[in-house]
Amino acid sequence: MPHRYFTTQVRNGQAWLSPEDGHHFVRVMRGKVGDQLVICDTNAVEYIGTVTAIEGEDVTLSLSEGYPTVAEPGVEVTLFLGYPKQGKLEDEIRHGVELGASRFVPFFSRYCVATPKKEDQKQQRYQKIAQEAAKQCGRGILPQVEVALPDFSALCARLEEEQYDLVLFFYEGGGESLAQVLARHPGLKQIALITGAEGGFSAQEVEQIAPLVTRVGLGPRILRCETAPLAALAAVMTLTGNLE
Repeated sequence: MPHRYFTTQVRNGQAWLSPEDGHHFVRVMRGKVGDQLVICDTNAVEYIGTVTAIEGEDVTLSLSEGYPTVAEPGVEVTLFLGYPKQGKLEDEIRHGVELGASRFVPFFSRYCVATPKKEDQKQQRYQKIAQEAAKQCGRGILPQVEVALPDFSALCARLEEEQYDLVLFFYEGGGESLAQVLARHPGLKQIALITGAEGGFSAQEVEQIAPLVTRVGLGPRILRCETAPLAALAAVMTLTGNLE
C-alpha cells in the first residue's frame, strides 16, 4: 500500500509535501520520481499522487481525481481529557485518533496528580503524535490537540462558548445510560466527551458542570483514567454506527 501523507498544498492537479514530509520521503524512504503516494488534503479528500519532481527535499506530485476518505466517522467527537500523569496522555491521543476522535482538549482539575508545566511545548509533541496516528490509521483529517486548559473553570467556560449537539460527562458516580441518551438524540453531528484524571472529580466540580452536560456512566466498574476516554469513545462510535 502506498505511504500516506497529509498536505494543504493541493491545487490545479498538483501537490507538494511539507518540508518535514519531504525530508522523510527523500531521506528516510529513499523515494524517487515515479513513486505513488496517498495524498490527503486534511479535509477528508484524498488522491493518488505520482511523484513528478524531487529537488533536494522538495517533492512535487501530480494527482488523480480526488475521492472521499472512507475512514472519517459521521460524527465529530471532541475529547476533553482530565490530565493524567506519567505520559498516559500520549496513548490516549494515539488510540483516540485511531477510534475516530477529531479534537483533544486536556484539562487540569482539582484532583489531577499532574501539574501544568511547559504545556505549549508538550502540545507540539502531542500534535505530532496525533498526526502520525492519523497517517497510520488512514484518517482523512488531522485531529487537533489543544494546549491544556489550566483548571476546571476554564473547562466550563469553554463548554459555554462552544456549540455541541450533546456534551457527555462520564462520572465515576454514575449517571444515565449512554445507550438511552444517544437513542434520544439521533443524527448527532458534534459530541463532546469529558473524562477525569486519576483522582476523578470533586463534588464541587460535578455541581459546577451539571447545567452544561448530560451525566452518564460506563457501567459498574471504575475504569482507570487512561481507559475511560477510550471506552467512552468506542462506545459512542459503536452506538452511532461508526464502528460497523
